[in-house]
Amino acid sequence: MTIHLPAPDGSLRAYEPRTEPLAVTPGTPFTSRTVFSAAHVVADPFADTNPDAPAAVDWDATLAFRRHLWAHGLGVAEAMDTAQRGMGLDWAGAAELIRRSAAEARAVGGRIACGVGTDQITGGTLAEIRAAYEEQLALVEESGAQAILMASRALAATATGPEDYLDVYGHLLRQAAEPVVLHWLGPMFDPALAGYWGSADLDAATETFLEVIAAHPDKVDGIKVSLLDAQREVDLRRRLPRGVRCYTGDDFNYPELIAGDEQGFSHALLGIFDPLGPLAAEAVRLLDTGDTAAFRGLLDPTVELSRHLFQTPTRFYKTGVVFLAWLAGHQTHFTMVGGLQSARSLPHFARAYELADGLGLFPDPKLAEDRMKTLLALYGVAR
Repeated sequence: MTIHLPAPDGSLRAYEPRTEPLAVTPGTPFTSRTVFSAAHVVADPFADTNPDAPAAVDWDATLAFRRHLWAHGLGVAEAMDTAQRGMGLDWAGAAELIRRSAAEARAVGGRIACGVGTDQITGGTLAEIRAAYEEQLALVEESGAQAILMASRALAATATGPEDYLDVYGHLLRQAAEPVVLHWLGPMFDPALAGYWGSADLDAATETFLEVIAAHPDKVDGIKVSLLDAQREVDLRRRLPRGVRCYTGDDFNYPELIAGDEQGFSHALLGIFDPLGPLAAEAVRLLDTGDTAAFRGLLDPTVELSRHLFQTPTRFYKTGVVFLAWLAGHQTHFTMVGGLQSARSLPHFARAYELADGLGLFPDPKLAEDRMKTLLALYGVAR
């Protein structure tokens, strides 16, 4: 039962896969935290396409994966970074994804929030950026989903200072039908978002961010912070107006941030909960009982895998997420929209397999082993 995995130095090391998955089953909704998993899309492997063409999506497999997340009590954060928004999935594809997923959520009673951005344009005036946001906000609201106002590449490129962010976001929040989630995605996830909120100084940017929220607290359900800086997130959540939630997007430090401290805690909206879905759900149910130690005991060991998947260049973490979905049997192939399956190395895949297998993430460990061996053979590993 030994498999030989390649190391970064070119050597092969023997690894003995586990034979039993972690025993987790669907359960009741969470009571102590609101938890969203950002979900990946499944490409159509038979489409005659190329990285410059519109995304070809396998809708049946994509929606089936969302049902998997809902079955475990997780909410779905749709058409976000994890779904390759702006990295293979254009606005037309995202719009179709939002419509289909929102309809599926209604059918099964699943919670869903969808990304609202400006990716139908590449630049423009502030008025054009507002109009692009408005178009997407209208579609999400018409679908019945909660809106997540994502950071905009176009706004980052056009804004001349904090006042432009205050103007655009103030305009959008005033017209939002229901409270939204504001999303601050750091440049480690998307270099085009450097200097967001009008400053490369994160302290100054934070003040602008908080000013937007303070002006419209009734229109902000929460904030999603993806800066991979645990202390900054804690400091920020302690300054939020009463009733505004902090949804951690920190894929490096999520157990401690969700567990919280005597002054509060973070809810969650995480890409790593795509591969960790059932295990993460089990951990949150332990937290619901007040057993923080058991929650940390189950979730802390997953951090090594998450930090591996999200290592620099962080924006390519989606490749590892889809790779693990293939090994876990959630899709029949390892193909991604935009050809992004090529964005990580074989040693990276090997380590991801080893860490995920060690956590018991694969419902069928033998299937995962066989698929890993198939990938190794494809790359020319002879044994």
